[in-house]
Amino acid sequence: MSLPKTLADDVARNLVMTGRLIDEDPEEAYRYSRVALRLASRVAAVREAAGIAAYMTGRYTEALSELRAARRMTGSAEHWAVMADCERGLGRPERALQMAGAPEVQELDKAAQIELRIVAAGARRDMGQLDAAVVTLQVPELNAQGAKEWTARLRFAYADALMAVGREDEAREWFARAADADTDGSTGAAQRLAELDGLEFVDAYDPELDDVDEDLDDAEERRDVRASRSRDEEDVFADDDLDDDDDLPADEGDFEDDEDDEEIDDADSDDEEEDDEEDEDEDEVEGDEPEAGDRRA
Repeated sequence: MSLPKTLADDVARNLVMTGRLIDEDPEEAYRYSRVALRLASRVAAVREAAGIAAYMTGRYTEALSELRAARRMTGSAEHWAVMADCERGLGRPERALQMAGAPEVQELDKAAQIELRIVAAGARRDMGQLDAAVVTLQVPELNAQGAKEWTARLRFAYADALMAVGREDEAREWFARAADADTDGSTGAAQRLAELDGLEFVDAYDPELDDVDEDLDDAEERRDVRASRSRDEEDVFADDDLDDDDDLPADEGDFEDDEDDEEIDDADSDDEEEDDEEDEDEDEVEGDEPEAGDRRA
């Protein structure tokens, strides 16, 4: 089915986000898939994506409905194992076993067949058939040379089935082999092996410690701000003191010096006045004496 370009672009963006988030954030991936489904419910790829997202979030009824719709549209049994596991999730292990023996299994590739076998073993365990679950997983692929995409999951499922029937030594061996094949740690085989050996894994990442570090960083930042603010205030006060010194009156000693200077100036002025008076008196005396020509011999 073809879609208008704008609509097709919107659908494609939502499908891309669904695929990108399906492992790390299934709920968010599911929301994107629902948007795509509302936009293009008649597109098989959209129904498949919506079905897988619903399955990853435990919405088994919805997942089964969408995957069946996709199968009707495409005629492909690609998601047969997921559909069988949905039956298990809905509490119907007998239907899951029926699907494991259906003709559609022949259409599946090796990875899907192994996945369906794991689902069938789980259904046996759901029904209390623990030994039958072990037998279901005893296939040549357990000893396949080289790690395939399904090797770690198959070995882990087999080890877990052995543990369920009390064959702990064999289970330990297969957990170890599963861990060897599990390059990305998706099965948790290494943890199970460590538990059997009495070891404990410690997660180096502790969100609470991160919160403590953030609180300490915030406290240090606040202290730095307060210290900087205090230094700024001290500088301001120092500048104010200098300005105030300029406005202050002279010291008392300066006042005394000024007064002494004024007294000296007054004394000098008095002396000058006295000198002037003496000069005037002398002039008057000289005026009263006869000139030289008037004197008698």
